Amino acid sequence: MAQPHRHLGVDIGLSGLIKWIRYPRVPSEAAGLDVVTSVAGRFDGAFAHQLLGDCVVLLDSPLTSREIEVLWLAGTFREFDLERLGIDGREWLRGIADICTDRIRADDPSFTDAAAPVVDDAVREAVAAEVRSVGPALEQATAHHSYSPLDGVVPALRRVVDLEPDLGFRLLLRAVKGYFVRIGEARYERYLALGDELGLGEDVVDDGDFNIWPELDD
Repeated sequence: MAQPHRHLGVDIGLSGLIKWIRYPRVPSEAAGLDVVTSVAGRFDGAFAHQLLGDCVVLLDSPLTSREIEVLWLAGTFREFDLERLGIDGREWLRGIADICTDRIRADDPSFTDAAAPVVDDAVREAVAAEVRSVGPALEQATAHHSYSPLDGVVPALRRVVDLEPDLGFRLLLRAVKGYFVRIGEARYERYLALGDELGLGEDVVDDGDFNIWPELDD
């Protein structure tokens, strides 16, 4: 699972962008792309590699634009609302990918997309199990939210996990955090262990946004 530019001390790739684009509120697609340009340049351009890799996974997948939009909306809690702004999910990712490619090629003109990482079936199943486990609570929090309802989050996450469990896990965490889903200490510890198995730093898994209730038995 080793990939370049993974240990940056912050959340990485698409899940990192989703976290950072929420505040302050971004009012338009053009302003959103300005944020992407800024984020892609962080760490001397290293962030652009992970962000591009995540975008390529989804763009090369059979996920629909709506499924991509749902995953984005879940992680951002609609703070940057593709639906309200009329932005197509796949077109949004293509714009991000173009910005990242340009940033990488500014340093390495010969750059071509890296091959997709080899996926361990045991890791995929471990991530899928966490999606199944928290699925009912996440579905309740998203589809039945009083003022920001969102359907289809759990099925979309399952599809991403089948493709790339690393990205699926990070998007799961963003959705759980975005909708402030209650989790217990046992689940929290499993997330840390799974993040370690995926080669993610602890600061990617726990960035202070969890809603932890120690008394929960999950």
